[in-house]
Amino acid sequence: MRFLEAFDAASLAETLAGRMVLSVGSHRRHDEDVLGHLDDVQKTAALKGLAELHRHKIDLADEILVINVGGYVGESTRAEIEYARARGKRVRWLEPQKEGRGKP
Repeated sequence: MRFLEAFDAASLAETLAGRMVLSVGSHRRHDEDVLGHLDDVQKTAALKGLAELHRHKIDLADEILVINVGGYVGESTRAEIEYARARGKRVRWLEPQKEGRGKP
């Protein structure tokens, strides 16, 4: 996961704004650090499980907030945005979107 500090700041801001926050499992460690001890098969299974968990969180949410520092939106985040939109969820952005970026 990228942008750990941005996730922490957004989580706090959303909480202080009175919103319930469902977020990633850990803001404090990068995915590589958490999953680095796993072999490729185990890592693939873990990432698949995390993707499923994120979709369940989206199902529970009224909206999603995309942490798009510098306009960056990764592949898994794009998939989550598509999943949210397909279910009628509002999509908000941490940073304004540039024309043609981040809107799969």
